[in-house]
Amino acid sequence: MILNQQQKAQADVRELVARFGRDRSALLPVLQELQKRHGAIQDFDMQVVADELGLHPAEVYGVVSFYAFLHHEPRGRFQILLCRTISCDLAGTARVARQLENELGIPFGGTSRDGRFSLEWASCLGLCDQGPAILVNGTVYTRVGPETVHTIIEDCRKVFGAHAAQPAHAAV
Repeated sequence: MILNQQQKAQADVRELVARFGRDRSALLPVLQELQKRHGAIQDFDMQVVADELGLHPAEVYGVVSFYAFLHHEPRGRFQILLCRTISCDLAGTARVARQLENELGIPFGGTSRDGRFSLEWASCLGLCDQGPAILVNGTVYTRVGPETVHTIIEDCRKVFGAHAAQPAHAAV
C-alpha cells in the first residue's frame, strides 16, 4: 500500500506515541523523533501530535517554536549552533560568527545550497566558562576562535563526508 505524506505522518506519530506514551512528557521525544524521520515538523504533524496526546495544537506549536533544536523547515545535515550568551560574547562570539558565515557562505538562520550545513544561534549551551561554544550535531566544541572554525568545518566534511550529501532526515 502506498501512503501519502499525511498518512505516513499519522502512522509515524501513532507509532511514536505507542513507544513514548500518551502523556505530556512524551511531547518532546515524539517531536524529536518525528523531526529526525522527516527533517522538520510540519503544521500537519503538529496537529496529529496534538490529537494523539490530547493537547491543544497551540501547545505543540509553542514547544516547536520555543526550542532551537526543533524546526518547521528542513535543516542541513550538519546543524551548527553558536552560543550567543553574554559570557560567550565577551569571549569572542562575534569573530567566530563572522568566520562561520564566511567559511560556509551562509548567514545565521540559513542552510547551504548543498544541504550540508545550517547555521543557527543558540541561547545557551551551558558552557559559559568555556566560550565561545559551538554545538555540531551533538558534538561540543569549546574555546572556539576564528582560527579553529575551518578545522571544525573540515572535520565535518571528512568524518561524515560520505553521508554529508544526504538530506538532514536521512538515516546515517
